[in-house]
Amino acid sequence: YTRGTVTAFSPFDARADAEALRKAMKGMGTDEETILKTLTSRNNAQRQEIASAFKTLFGRDLVDDLKSELTGKFETLMVSLMRPTYLFDAHALKHAIKGAGTNEKVLTEILASRTPAEVQNIKQVYLKEYEANLEDKITGETSGHFQRLLVVLLQANRDPDGGVDERLVEQDAQVLFRAGELKWGTDEEKFITILGTRSVSHLRRVFDKYMTISGFQIEETIDRETSGDLEKLLLAVVKCIRSVPAYFAETLYYSMKGAGTDDDTLIRVMVSRSEIDLLDIRQEFRKNFAKSLHQMIQKDTSGDYRKALLLLCGGDDE
Repeated sequence: YTRGTVTAFSPFDARADAEALRKAMKGMGTDEETILKTLTSRNNAQRQEIASAFKTLFGRDLVDDLKSELTGKFETLMVSLMRPTYLFDAHALKHAIKGAGTNEKVLTEILASRTPAEVQNIKQVYLKEYEANLEDKITGETSGHFQRLLVVLLQANRDPDGGVDERLVEQDAQVLFRAGELKWGTDEEKFITILGTRSVSHLRRVFDKYMTISGFQIEETIDRETSGDLEKLLLAVVKCIRSVPAYFAETLYYSMKGAGTDDDTLIRVMVSRSEIDLLDIRQEFRKNFAKSLHQMIQKDTSGDYRKALLLLCGGDDE
């Protein structure tokens, strides 16, 4: 069961696809249309089979060929589609913490939105692929309360969903109220512990109770009481507890809104959610932003890059 826009293509023939891609890239000029149509209509597992058939038939690396034939954002999108699913998040995190300056936006987006099982998996893949401990890498590049909340999320020990104890809901809501609105200076630690470890269903009740007690949405308090990277991470965690698809709809909206497009974010979200919940994200987008994701991509991008993104988007929600 999936709410993705990209599913397994049938009837699938990896060799035929590999041959079509080789033909599209061979000789003078490149047939981008064939490349983008093929790669956006096969799921990730099938793309891996195509890459393997490509190597068997031609002794060439499909990703290397794509890199040498394509350019710019379109190239980035096609290469991202070719990255094995299990590697996608670990790779994104590795690049977010490498070299000069850390990309806090990527750390926030991935660690706030992935399930505990997904986070455990990311840590294992990271260790195996990069022979490094993800937590060590992240603590080496971040600091303060932002770092602490990332470490809590990296433990992937959020309580499993179960029956909700109203007494504990009341207690947590009161603790957050006292740590934020009622305190001169904020007790960030309380926010970090509660938002980082309680179950999703428990926290949804806590947010309702918090509103009753304080008269504020928890997001408003976080906005007023914290700042910088910590604020962005706390808000992302709260939004993902409320609804992961709504969080990604908003992420996509802001990647395109205003002057200039944050293409890295647009590509990362479209590719990473295409087989998971992009249909739900589209629904939330339509509901919250009075236009469809399709319309916004159409308006904000161009060329083969746009064609490929629209195919991944998979339809317009009038």
